[in-house]
Amino acid sequence: MNDSALAALSPSTAPAAVPQPFFSCRDIHAYYGESYVVQGVSFDVHEGEIVALLGRNGAGKTSTLRTIARLADPQLEAGEIWLGGKPLHTMAAWQAARLGVGLVPEDRRIIPALSVEENLQLAQIEEPRGWPIEQIYEHFPRLAERRRQEAVTLSGGEQQMLAVARALARDVKLLLLDEPYEGLAPVIVREIEKILEQIKQLGFTTIIVEQNAIAALHLSDRALILDMGEIVFDGTAKEVIDNQELRQQYLAI
Repeated sequence: MNDSALAALSPSTAPAAVPQPFFSCRDIHAYYGESYVVQGVSFDVHEGEIVALLGRNGAGKTSTLRTIARLADPQLEAGEIWLGGKPLHTMAAWQAARLGVGLVPEDRRIIPALSVEENLQLAQIEEPRGWPIEQIYEHFPRLAERRRQEAVTLSGGEQQMLAVARALARDVKLLLLDEPYEGLAPVIVREIEKILEQIKQLGFTTIIVEQNAIAALHLSDRALILDMGEIVFDGTAKEVIDNQELRQQYLAI
């Protein structure tokens, strides 16, 4: 038997290809001026996964989200950020948004003097568009009831719904939620939780920063804990819920 025939019969010794994560940060470092706020953060998120990014106040959670979204501040000085094989670290914020990064900031950024529907329409002026407005109203019936109302006159919970809905009006591939429960009454928090559960069931890849760690953990598949700008824990959400010592040390809960 010749060599080529033997080679055909021999089992392949080439290593199997390792699937690449849908999203990844690789040793990212970011600064507000001279202030070093993101200090070598690395983590992966798989498609359809919800990851809670947790930590005490000042740990660098929001700064990490803003860096991922490619906002001007903080300034990314080193490292790589990848989404679907595309290098976010080379992009400006508007380019990252077009690629599918949807940031829902803590202050919600509702546009004054526009109605609820006009805020949604403005999000869809340019391609790529996400959910049609009527589909948004199916998932957010409260917004449908208030579609003609000036958006800044909505309650805090309704404004949060609008901020999430506006992100979904784009073709979002990575949803970044910064403190979605901030400043909301417990009854409204439960409403927002229901909406986020729907988002989870629909398979949106999501990173959630939330001071209400327990609420975020119950929603999430995995948890990352930041401390002083660095990842100190990467594991399942259940591990954090079950580990009282870990929660007390890094989350004070």
